[in-house]
Amino acid sequence: MANGQTATISLSEQKLKTLIKESVREGIKAEILKLRVAFLSYVDNAEQKEIEKKYGKPSRKVAKTYECEI
Repeated sequence: MANGQTATISLSEQKLKTLIKESVREGIKAEILKLRVAFLSYVDNAEQKEIEKKYGKPSRKVAKTYECEI
């Protein structure tokens, strides 16, 4: 705010707890996703072709898709 004024927001204790819980959950979820991505194995083209030859091509149906920038 201008002229050195500050704004205050009034929240009930329960609303504050709920807000903190949601924020913590979001942060933990993001960090777990980063860990999962970091531990995924890299499969090169030759290895993928070998897998497809042995087990067939994967279905085009997407179960889950995650994108994470490391």
